[in-house]
This record gives sequence, structure tokens and C-alpha cells, in this order.
Amino acid sequence: MFSGIVEEAATVVSASQQGGNLSLRIKSSFADELTIDQSVAHNGVCLTVVELHGDSTYSVTAIQETLDRSNLGLLTAGSLVNLERSMRLDGRLDGHIVQGHVDTTAVCDSVEEVDGSTYFKFVYTDNPELRAKGYLTVEKGSVTVNGVSLTVCDSEPGSFRVAIIPYTFEHTNFRTITPGTKVNIEFDILGKYIAGMLVR
Repeated sequence: MFSGIVEEAATVVSASQQGGNLSLRIKSSFADELTIDQSVAHNGVCLTVVELHGDSTYSVTAIQETLDRSNLGLLTAGSLVNLERSMRLDGRLDGHIVQGHVDTTAVCDSVEEVDGSTYFKFVYTDNPELRAKGYLTVEKGSVTVNGVSLTVCDSEPGSFRVAIIPYTFEHTNFRTITPGTKVNIEFDILGKYIAGMLVR
């Protein structure tokens, strides 16, 4: 479980195919604190640490299903990836409840500077059946974009905007997002539960 508060925009050292899987080697400031089998969110995708290299890098593996549902397959050496270690039970929930299970991808449609913040509009395929199960955004609700917990504005079927403050812009890979960039989306788990109860 995660909170959507990104700890670091880390650098991909290498990305290599292993059959249908993708092995990612990541250079991180907290790599030396990790352990094998530990969960770390990468652009919002929960992956298991499988190898520690002793040079501030570690490796994780993304299976084909993960690659099909996320933007991890687009990562190459030099890419920035948002990292968050799993949430501590004795800590504050500064973002919102995030599972690390990406629901879909979206594409950046526009970027606009407004009064010191940056507004990003994202569009995704609106599926009525999934929408009925809570796969949607609501005005002023929560959404996770590339692992970042954000508040929704201008929510529409198949699109929404988020406002990024300068700190978040500088400390996440939002600074690399431009129109056409594919991002990972996780809709609010509470909305999914509520929708699930209503359809039963």
C-alpha cells in the first residue's frame, strides 16, 4: 500500500527484455536501504526488488501484463521514474490510499501555466462498463498519475486536469511530461468500492 507521495524521481540505468518481461535497473538515493522482496512503486506500479547491486542501484522485473497496462515498457536508460516505498502503518497518510495497481494509461493532452502552477490535462479511453465499477474521476476527488497523489479538477468522462505546484513539478517526472506523453493512472480505490456496492 502507498500514499502517492513520491520520494524521488530516480534514473533508469538500464532496461532489458527477459523473454516477455522487462528488467529495470534503477539508481536511487535510498537503494542501499532496500531489501530483497521489498515493494516499491515505480510510476505508480508496485514492483518487487529482486536484486541489490551495491552501487546505489537495484533491479525489479515487470511482467507482460504490467507492461500492457502501464507505461513502464516505454522506459529506457536515462528515463526518470517516480519512486515511493510502501507506506508505514505508523506514519501519516499525506496523500490518499494507493494500491500500486495501475488501472489504465492516459495521454497528456495539454500543459498550461496558470498563476504559478502548471495545469496538465489527461485523456483516456472512457469505458462505460468500467466507469460503472468506479474507474472514473470525480471533481475534487483523488487520482494517481505516475504514482503522484493529486486532486482532480475539470473532471469529464475520459478526461481530467490536475494542477501541479512548483515543488511537485521539480521533484517528480512531471517536469518531463509534454503533450503526447503516456502516463499511468490509478483511480481512487474508495470510489471503486462504493461503485461495487451500488451495483450489487
